Amino acid sequence: MTVRTVLKMGDPRLLRVARPVTAFDTQALHQLLTDLLDTMQAANGAGLAAPQIGVDLAVVVFGSGLPNPRYPDAPIVPRTVLVNPVITPIGDAEQLDWEGCLSVPGLRGLVPRWQSVRYTGFGVRGEPIDRTVSGFHARVVQHECDHLWGKLYPMRMRDFSQFGFTEVLFPDIGAAEEE
Repeated sequence: MTVRTVLKMGDPRLLRVARPVTAFDTQALHQLLTDLLDTMQAANGAGLAAPQIGVDLAVVVFGSGLPNPRYPDAPIVPRTVLVNPVITPIGDAEQLDWEGCLSVPGLRGLVPRWQSVRYTGFGVRGEPIDRTVSGFHARVVQHECDHLWGKLYPMRMRDFSQFGFTEVLFPDIGAAEEE
């Protein structure tokens, strides 16, 4: 298991725009995905983007197919590897919900996101991915892809009175973020 250090808000590398992947099914890309998945799992993350571990490539992983202790009431999102993603909103409907981030540890904020999106991109071997999703799945993919564009969820917030420490806002899940 290879667990990498997750960069924290304030690190300028989190504000860069990631470069697209140009070579698929390489040893380096497979190792990056192993590192991302191991790090996400060790931190109970719902997802992780390559820039969060200091790798400037357009690669995200999210979901696990299992319940997530940091989001115990959220529906299960299938484990997904997504390279060079493109997100297209479906309709104008937005949804407000609480988000946390491994790069913004111990905090949560109420963040607006598109309720439904279509995302396209590629898998590790270059196979096309094209999905239409809504709800928590749509939120997770939007959150992770924001990292590829140099955005952290507080930058999306509209009301900072809805931003605070997880242990205060959600005491039942605060411990899952400290593991």
